[in-house]
Amino acid sequence: MVGAGCGREDRGNTKGMTMGTDQKKLTGKKRPQQGERKRASSSQEGDTPKRQKTEAKKGPHDSPLPRLDPKSVGYFRRVGETLQQDFESEDDRALFVRNVFNEVKGNELALATDMSGSIVLQKLLSAAASSQLCQVLDVLSKSWQLVCWHRSGAHVIQTALLQYERLQSQKATEDEDDGGDPCSSLEDLILSLCLEVKDKFLPYNQNTHGSFIVRTLLQVLSGTILNQETTKKGGQGSAVMSEFEVPPSFLQQLQEMSSLFRGPIGVFATDKLASLGMQTALKVLQRKSPSTCTALCDDVISFLSSRNVSGDGSALLVFLKDETSSRLLEKILEVSKKKQLRRLFNAHFQGQLQALSAHPIANYTVQRLIRAIQTKKLFSSLFEELSPAMEDVLAKGHMGIITTMAETCKRLESHQKEFVTHVMEAFHCASPASRRVTCVPLLLTLLTYETYYKTEEEEEPSEHKDNPDIKLQSINYHGSILLQHLLHFEDPTIVVHSLASMTEADLHTVACSQAGSHIFDALLSSTTITDKQRKKVLRKLRGHCMELACNKYGSRVLDRVWNASSMGVKEEIAQKLVERLRELQNDPNGHHIARNFALTHFVKRRKDWQEHQQAENKRRKMFADILEN
Repeated sequence: MVGAGCGREDRGNTKGMTMGTDQKKLTGKKRPQQGERKRASSSQEGDTPKRQKTEAKKGPHDSPLPRLDPKSVGYFRRVGETLQQDFESEDDRALFVRNVFNEVKGNELALATDMSGSIVLQKLLSAAASSQLCQVLDVLSKSWQLVCWHRSGAHVIQTALLQYERLQSQKATEDEDDGGDPCSSLEDLILSLCLEVKDKFLPYNQNTHGSFIVRTLLQVLSGTILNQETTKKGGQGSAVMSEFEVPPSFLQQLQEMSSLFRGPIGVFATDKLASLGMQTALKVLQRKSPSTCTALCDDVISFLSSRNVSGDGSALLVFLKDETSSRLLEKILEVSKKKQLRRLFNAHFQGQLQALSAHPIANYTVQRLIRAIQTKKLFSSLFEELSPAMEDVLAKGHMGIITTMAETCKRLESHQKEFVTHVMEAFHCASPASRRVTCVPLLLTLLTYETYYKTEEEEEPSEHKDNPDIKLQSINYHGSILLQHLLHFEDPTIVVHSLASMTEADLHTVACSQAGSHIFDALLSSTTITDKQRKKVLRKLRGHCMELACNKYGSRVLDRVWNASSMGVKEEIAQKLVERLRELQNDPNGHHIARNFALTHFVKRRKDWQEHQQAENKRRKMFADILEN
């Protein structure tokens, strides 16, 4: 095995890394290592050694945790460093891991609850065979609560649970005594953890680290690993990272564990930590047991609606304005079926949408409601109530409401013309008609006509007059998102005309901004915009090719324009760029453009360059036709 200075060829040999008898005794205290890697978890940041020692002693029997002695800490630190290096073969890596697991025996609990040791153990578990994983879990199962409620141990248990998917797909090639399925004993250990969690279900969900284990366990039992990046912020993209088959015993445990949420349902609906477990349960049940998911949603809504509150209206409105409860309600809206969503809307949202959209917390739930709508009929009811208040929503700064409505108009192909009219009225550019040409700068800055053009608001709006002194300064993110949706509407004529009427300097500002550059993606990809309309906008950028090429975001726009251009336009762009080729090649952004456009070949081998570009255009057209079909 490799020591600090051993070569790659010695990795399968444990001679240089074997701990002596004295090193295996857990007698000393952990000594912090210089440059020790911090775990990426908010629950582990900022822990002092004193706090670590205090928390480590907290457990079911208040017994102190075993500690790694300094020599053991150094040994496992070197193991972690070795695992980060490349091995000559997978066999070498497997031999190394097997030898290290021999040294782990007897140290499982100490490693799992040591800040640096747990990180090494997680790396080992990610490469472990089933028997090696079960060796560790079997020891830790004797102290489930102690480990699961520990800030380091919880991550070790999570890593171990997530290995089920990998080990399930492996064939029975390990040297196991029973010669059975490599996941059989791991299944038993997971079921053992289920019994532990069910026995103390509420305490586990209310504990910072215990809640973390419950959420991971629910995902493994369902065979559905969620994408945390999209579930945290409601981001776009797939909500599921992976799915795999699970035994019937897992699904049975999932049903039993889900039923426990209905006991103290008020705690799970209002407690910040406990609510997270129920949210995860709803997501996995939606895919594995829709009927159970629907029943659980109904129970939550029924409980929250039955609370006595003063004032008129649904009792649910109070919880919509609470940060914790509103997040759970957002998840319920996300997983609800069409009929259930309609009942929720009629009973609790209808007639309250404008007030909720103006609330700093409840407006996020309204956004989730709009995004969850799947029928034109329900969206029409919502649109008719909410659209007249669009200017008030804009004044509150709740642009997520407006962009989500635009996205739903596009997705359902409904109320698009009315939406554009309401947006124009909100930005004071609907009438007279001459003001409509200014809609794009107003949307991109989220400013009304009077504010952007520095004029007084009038009872009878005056005609628009061009002011060359007014220049676009910056691009608002939400304004860019709104404009991108509008460009995909069935009739984007108004916004395309406004975009084509902007000055070259303003279009250059848009193209060279992070948010604005994506507008050209929408312009080029929209199926409702004609080539003639695109050319009116893009021709204004031709005189700024060099500036675009040398800008981080502008170069991205130029690259997209290049891919969509005809042979003649490409030659025109290339001719402008080669005039300053040396400057372009020396620029950190421009040299990518020079390489992608093959400008050196354009100068020296024009015929070869033309043949290559024609072949590229044919290839892109062929793939576009395939995707369209």
